[in-house]
Amino acid sequence: MTTLVKTDACAASRLSVAPMMDWTDRHCRLFHRQLSRRSLLYTEMVTAAAVLHGDRERLLGHDPEEHPLALQLGGSEPRELAEAARIAADLGFDEINLNVGCPSDRVQSGCFGAVLMERPALVADCVAAMIAAQPVEVTVKCRIGVDDQVPEEVLPAFLETVAAAGVRRFAIHARKAWLEGLSPRQNREIPPLDHGLVVAMKRAFPALSIAVNGGIASLEAAESFLAQGLDGVMIGRAAYHDPHSVLAEADRRIFGATSPVPDRFAVVEGMRPHIARHLAAGGRLHQVTRHMLGLFHGQPGARAWRRILSEEAGREGAGLEVIDAALAPLRAEAA
Repeated sequence: MTTLVKTDACAASRLSVAPMMDWTDRHCRLFHRQLSRRSLLYTEMVTAAAVLHGDRERLLGHDPEEHPLALQLGGSEPRELAEAARIAADLGFDEINLNVGCPSDRVQSGCFGAVLMERPALVADCVAAMIAAQPVEVTVKCRIGVDDQVPEEVLPAFLETVAAAGVRRFAIHARKAWLEGLSPRQNREIPPLDHGLVVAMKRAFPALSIAVNGGIASLEAAESFLAQGLDGVMIGRAAYHDPHSVLAEADRRIFGATSPVPDRFAVVEGMRPHIARHLAAGGRLHQVTRHMLGLFHGQPGARAWRRILSEEAGREGAGLEVIDAALAPLRAEAA
């Protein structure tokens, strides 16, 4: 497991890829890093209890090139979260984020995630303990409210309470979470987004760094939110399903870099050494390539790329030759 000198996660949070369960694992993050060197990447949410008692290499293992990299923690017990944060700091994470936004039944039963929007004082206790335990910046990802809460009332009070405990950076998912009667999938679509409220929170709390999340599907939309005064934009599903469109120009357009836009074929080549190491360690090809299916989204030959990887990468013994086969129709179209 790699320990690294800290990167400026606050600057990187101008554009970030949201933490997404079952998606933003280390393979996905390495893939996204081929497309953007500057954007902030997040782990999947890991519970504090799992950090303390589980397989840390599996849960927290990461490669140097993934940085700037944030760990998202779930939990509501200050002492557990403080110890998990200390461990994360020792392992070189650039930011430690507390999840106050996930609406799934699992997190509700554990009294963390979005349900904590109803308990801002407890969130303040948690982040205060995390900040006191280690030197890495602690941030919060939250919703605008839950259930029958009135977001215009509860969100300012939540930000004020948690900021008083020492948090200076928030990522706000601009949709209320319904904890009863809706699935996590439905919670991604219902009720409507209120991006305007997030913009209003930046105006109300100018000393805080506030990023918006939820329903943002393009760099153009990200640039629009930044132009309205927000400090950052967090993109989730769009960055996963159409990664080149969202991330390939991010370093130039969002961060002002002069580096060339990564070519899709070069991105695949950049992944080969990691894939080879993963296979040599006993891993399966599909564990990496499942994150790469959308790389050629909208390009001639993209359907064949997805089909070949989907059908062949999961078979026993599948190796780099499958990637070559999947690339062949794309190269033929490009010739």
